[in-house]
This record gives sequence, C-alpha cells and structure tokens, in this order.
Amino acid sequence: MSSFNRRIFLFGTASALSACGFTPAYGPGGGGSRLHGNLQLDAPKTRPAYLLTRHLEDRLGRSNGAQYGLSYSIDLSEAPITISTNNVTARYNMLGEITYALRDLHSGAVLTSGKVENFTSYSTTGTTVATQASEKDAKERLMVILGDQIVTNLLAAASDLSA
Repeated sequence: MSSFNRRIFLFGTASALSACGFTPAYGPGGGGSRLHGNLQLDAPKTRPAYLLTRHLEDRLGRSNGAQYGLSYSIDLSEAPITISTNNVTARYNMLGEITYALRDLHSGAVLTSGKVENFTSYSTTGTTVATQASEKDAKERLMVILGDQIVTNLLAAASDLSA
C-alpha cells in the first residue's frame, strides 16, 4: 500500500522551483512587494477608468509617495452576438482593450508596457432598466478582468524593477 506524503511532495516542488529561479511574487524578495503601495495611477476621468482604478488599488494598494506611475488608455466597444428571428439583438459582447505603461516617476522612463484585452456579455431581453443594469454590470466585470490581467503582467515584470 502506498502512502502519499505531502511534506516530501512540497519540499521537492519547492526545491525544483527554486532551482529554476522561480520566486513567488509576494514571497520574500518577490517583485510584488516592490509594487504594493508604491504605484500611482492616473486619475480616472470616466466610469470605466474609475472602476479599473478602484480594482487596481484593491489589488496593489493605495500609493504613499509612489516610485512608479501607471498610465492607461481604455477602449470599449460592443458587438451584437445574438439576433432573434424578428431581427432584434438579444445579447451583446462588450469588448475591452487597455494599453498601459509603467514608468519611473523620478526619471520618467517607461519600465514596462503592454496591452490586455478581453470581453464580457450581457442580455437585452428584459426591460429597459434591466438592460441598462446588465450593461453596467458587464462593464464592471470587464474592468475587473482587465485589471487582473494588468496586475498579472506587472507582477511578472516586477522582479526586473529596481528596488
């Protein structure tokens, strides 16, 4: 009979990952500590920008004397995906794309940049109020998804940032 020993498994996994140069983002010496509370976001000018900023601050903390700045540009569009037999759109895809740049606030140099894109959907089959609520919720969900993608990309690049 074979008995699974998780201590041996975890020790072996940790040894293998450390041997390849892997460092947990939020572990000791990880890049996540460089960004947490050290990132100044551009002031939001639209509701989607506010939703993105709120989510990024939830994930990375509010800045107190930040060393890094994050600029972003949000592009949202909609595409009909379900059309009924009487030619009425019943469902929309909300497409989102954010281009971002992380810069050093002291030198102004761009440290990393990228683009993330994704989509959510919402239904238009209810009342006008229900459709508006569905659209609003779809935007909020999309900003969370795109914000999480930005955080993932920033954490991957954070180990290369100066301490």
